[in-house]
Amino acid sequence: MRILVTGGAGFIGANFVRLTLAERADAVVTVLDALTYAANRDSLPEDARLTLVVGDVADADTVDPLVADADVVVHFAAESHNDNSLDDPMPFVHTNVVGTFTLLEACRRHGTRLHHISTDEVYGDLELDDTAKFTADTPYRPSSPYSATKASSDMLVRAWARSFGVEATLSNCSNNYGPYQHVEKFIPRQITQVIDGARPRLYGAGLNVRDWIHVDDHNRAVWTILERGVAGRTYLIGADGEVDNRTVVETLLEIMGQPAGAYDHVPDRPGHDMRYAIDASALREELGWEPRYRDFRAGLEATVQWYQEHESWWRPLKAAAEQRYARSGR
Repeated sequence: MRILVTGGAGFIGANFVRLTLAERADAVVTVLDALTYAANRDSLPEDARLTLVVGDVADADTVDPLVADADVVVHFAAESHNDNSLDDPMPFVHTNVVGTFTLLEACRRHGTRLHHISTDEVYGDLELDDTAKFTADTPYRPSSPYSATKASSDMLVRAWARSFGVEATLSNCSNNYGPYQHVEKFIPRQITQVIDGARPRLYGAGLNVRDWIHVDDHNRAVWTILERGVAGRTYLIGADGEVDNRTVVETLLEIMGQPAGAYDHVPDRPGHDMRYAIDASALREELGWEPRYRDFRAGLEATVQWYQEHESWWRPLKAAAEQRYARSGR
């Protein structure tokens, strides 16, 4: 199977590539990645079945021959950091909207199967005291430029599937954690702060709830959809991992041998969603997927250990990430 992975040098994409090469002997993988600050060539393994093409997913001349040569495209490429989307939305429009359009047009020309990776953030948020969860039928209500552009990309995929017959599936996943995640993101930022002897910083009261899933569980779900999913369907991926941000920080501090209260509160960011929760029943009941990382604390312990043992990977990224936060006061 010839697989084109867009954004394959980013966090989730690189883990998908590693999982695919490790578990599927028949897979030949091409990664298309612009290698922006959030991507890292060192996240990819050395493997004769892997080819890296450095290029922009919104560049039709680059995208078209890669799609023509692929059996399936797995579309991870996206600008994804909410804070950055508040500072400058334009890269999010370019990559998330124009890039997805460019890819869809190539898949339309060549009849190539597409799986589109999206986020639960397109649905907005839920009340903290609510028991409801997002489903594939939940109306879209994005809160930030990031989630708005991902919502736009989802709509494009659905329209191209219906209007032009592009063979596409979609998945909206909850918050991922695990190895190779950029240090600007919530969990690795807190881990690397503690490693550096600094105090973690928590937005507002830290009561915002996220539905955490290990990146390997996400990527195995993607493979389940590729193998058994129905074209045109949207599948929600989640592992019943609802935890508030304050608990995540306090758990990380305990794992790393620090007092649970050794963190600082900072002003909340604009439009900060309160709660996400995924109903993944269709994925589980119809396609038979189940998460392997059911113990969130154990998953955090493994993630802490990875960052402790791979300082050479994240150290070059840390100073620039903290400078961006310092400029915004976050």
